[in-house]
Amino acid sequence: MLIGTPKEIKVHEYRVGLTPVGVKELKAHGHDVLIQAGAGAGIGLYDEAYVAAGAEIVGTAQEIFARAEMVIKVKEPQVVECAMLRPGQVLFTYLHLAPDPDQTQGLIASGCIAIAYETVTDARGGLPLLAPMSEVAGRMSIQAGAHAMEKAQGGNGVLLGGVPGVAPAEVLVIGGGVVGYNAARIAVGMGAHVTILDRSLARLNYLDSLFDGRLNTIYSTVDALEYYTAQSDLVIGAVLVPGAAAPKLVTRAHLRAMKPGAVVVDVAIDQGGCFETSRATTHQNPTYVEEGVVHYCVANMPGGVARTSTFALTNATMPFAVALANKGYRKALLDDVHLREGLNVHGGKITYKAVADALGLAYQPAMEALA
Repeated sequence: MLIGTPKEIKVHEYRVGLTPVGVKELKAHGHDVLIQAGAGAGIGLYDEAYVAAGAEIVGTAQEIFARAEMVIKVKEPQVVECAMLRPGQVLFTYLHLAPDPDQTQGLIASGCIAIAYETVTDARGGLPLLAPMSEVAGRMSIQAGAHAMEKAQGGNGVLLGGVPGVAPAEVLVIGGGVVGYNAARIAVGMGAHVTILDRSLARLNYLDSLFDGRLNTIYSTVDALEYYTAQSDLVIGAVLVPGAAAPKLVTRAHLRAMKPGAVVVDVAIDQGGCFETSRATTHQNPTYVEEGVVHYCVANMPGGVARTSTFALTNATMPFAVALANKGYRKALLDDVHLREGLNVHGGKITYKAVADALGLAYQPAMEALA
């Protein structure tokens, strides 16, 4: 199979869908790889390394999309990229379609086969291609939030860990999954007073044991959400409904009750965000203030540490990319129910129910589309 990786074009996005190691792996399986010139240069993966691994360097994204049978990216295709996709071409990348009707319509119109990293599953019910970026985003959420709390950034001027004689910041983490655990780990390590809200008693029990009482684990109710947001200096939104739009758990009324200069970090912004007042921002302009609360809603947060994120992501995606290339997308998806969960769009039809439901579009089961 001929596989292509273009340079990412989202603002301040330096991650790349394939590393030279990934190229070498695909070449070892008998496949050819096209890499757009400069695709990895932002993180020190230069064209020479790709050539040494066996890739062909091409000058433009147009050539990648025109020639490649499968395109491997990181972020969702932008409008200009959707226009270059063609019927039957495989796109393997993050999509986050539920809050993005324009991208969804672009993929439908293209006739491509769009497989989303974020809905691929594993035997334990996890999301193995989302987890690495969730780990990064969870850890980054605390450092981003701590910076936003500085007075010069519009925050309330509270130091996350406090100092002897002065209380530390109150940090609330909404959701105890991969993002929430990683956020809590960093916040606890920095000396903050941390509370996690979750609706799974089993997960709360696990986190309580893991942290050995160094944080509060609270069952999430309307009352608990109202109380703890009002007490917090920093709130991390870490909720996830796989493939679907994030629920709007924190309302404008909640924000009005928060301390002036408090900070919210919406890690769920890729799925539409879990704060009523959230709107996507970029690394170039990461924050804004609403209801007196600083909002950090960067939609590609792990892109801020692009080198670490690229290696973490490609370690996870490579086995699936090899399977798609070796078997062809149809057999690979039919053979592996977990990879098949990643199929979101096939030949103009939505094949992931949560996306269809969120956007009010017709749904075709993946097995029916592949038959």
